[in-house]
Amino acid sequence: MTKRFFDLLLTIPGFLLILPFLLIIAFCVRIFHGSPIIFSQLRPGQNSKPFRMFKFRTMTNATDAVGNLLPDIERLTSFGRFLRSTSLDEFPTLLNVLKGEMSLVGPRPLLMEYLPLYSSDQNRRHAVKPGMTGWAQVNGRNAISWEEKFRLDVWYVDNRSLWLDIKILAMTIYNVLLRKGINHNATETMPNFTGSTHADGNV
Repeated sequence: MTKRFFDLLLTIPGFLLILPFLLIIAFCVRIFHGSPIIFSQLRPGQNSKPFRMFKFRTMTNATDAVGNLLPDIERLTSFGRFLRSTSLDEFPTLLNVLKGEMSLVGPRPLLMEYLPLYSSDQNRRHAVKPGMTGWAQVNGRNAISWEEKFRLDVWYVDNRSLWLDIKILAMTIYNVLLRKGINHNATETMPNFTGSTHADGNV
């Protein structure tokens, strides 16, 4: 209850404050990327329950000669790269926080297709609500391996507190301003997670 109150205390006034800015970004997305302005995708939430997460679109709908979508790197625009590097594409996710599907701080919600690939320990990242930012994001973001990300996510689950959330939010603002932890320039995103072999034999 304290965490939910904290989320709403920051999200409601924050959303109202940046609403004019969001409208400007939405207009630019419409110009550079077309419609729809918002990208939505099913992601696993707390206890792996699916929900639809919202973000600003960062890619066009460009297709090849037979109508298939071009690879992500070819559809990602300069404006889209700017939105990603500054995390401005994440602003619509505040709607998920307001709906109670996400928290401001928690393990980032990943793809539904990754669920069968987690080890039992890695799957514990779903014991809490996913977050817009998290312990893994302020300790490397895309510059660390999937295994390290999951280890940091599980550490957060075991050590979460209001003060830790405040620390993570402050570190997030600092990292975003410096654009820290952003790499994998060849694809502009993390490589897909394909599973990892563990001592217990799980993949």
